Amino acid sequence: MDIRGKRVLVIGGAGLIGSHVVEELLKEDVGEVVVYDNFCRGCLENLDEALKDARCRVFDIGGDVLQTDILDAAVKEADGVIHLAALWLLQCHEYPRAAFDVNIRGSFNVLESCVNNQVERLVYSSSASVYGDALQEPMTEDHPYNNWTFYGATKIAGEHMMKAFHKRYGLNAVGLRYMNVYGPRQDYRGTYIAVIMKILDNIDKGIPPVVFGDGSQAYDFIYVEDTARANVCALKSDVPFGCYNVGRGIKTSIKELTEIILEITGSDLEIRYEPAGQTFVTNRVGDPAAAEKDLGFTWTVDLEEGLRRLVDWRNTHIEEVERRRSVLR
Repeated sequence: MDIRGKRVLVIGGAGLIGSHVVEELLKEDVGEVVVYDNFCRGCLENLDEALKDARCRVFDIGGDVLQTDILDAAVKEADGVIHLAALWLLQCHEYPRAAFDVNIRGSFNVLESCVNNQVERLVYSSSASVYGDALQEPMTEDHPYNNWTFYGATKIAGEHMMKAFHKRYGLNAVGLRYMNVYGPRQDYRGTYIAVIMKILDNIDKGIPPVVFGDGSQAYDFIYVEDTARANVCALKSDVPFGCYNVGRGIKTSIKELTEIILEITGSDLEIRYEPAGQTFVTNRVGDPAAAEKDLGFTWTVDLEEGLRRLVDWRNTHIEEVERRRSVLR
């Protein structure tokens, strides 16, 4: 899709990934970027920089994917749509009916509105949760669905609804299976990345960082700005349909992650190991080759550099970090 001069609607555009997607789009020669968000998890301050650009605005009538008439009014103006809105993993675990309503019915509403309004292209935020624990490594897009969570189930349903809309109505659409996304503006609600913020909290207090189990749980960490760029690559690509991994293809254990953070912060604290609690996935790393081949996406920020950027952001946004932390109190 040629996005020059086009209007792009970013659903869930005030969240961690969404706000960075907005900023990446504004680096392009787009006509307008419209943010559609109900601010349930995202926040307006995530868009502070983006809204300084005259081409960016928040859709001011509403921003909920379940309000189909308001959603349709927003989609009606769009040439391309990037859909990121969803309930997160733990919320889906605790409230499975809400997970169905928002992640499945809400995504159906987006798909239907895209077809009704002749949207040129849709990019859908899926998740590596569709894979569950890795059965083979690295996980290619053909890896079996080994998911056992409500969240992963909603993402599988979203992918297959997207596939059906492509087959039935010719909607050009790409799904992105994010690995473990981290970076500036992240909060404490991400099941696998919240550990980074909690480690930094402990270091600030002079308390040993806690690792649950033996720390061998290992994931594929991808910097949020790279993740956002993957969305723009997917929007600009000419692939009519497909689902792609967004990751680095590099596995890092929680123990290794903690050690890197301790080194970056110059801390001499020792890791404290505690019994493992609830863990949904313990082993996951994605193969990024297909995204590079079909979408032209390659990651650029390694884990150490990304963590340094996160620490720098955290140190310069102390009040904002405290607000995000207080949400969970």
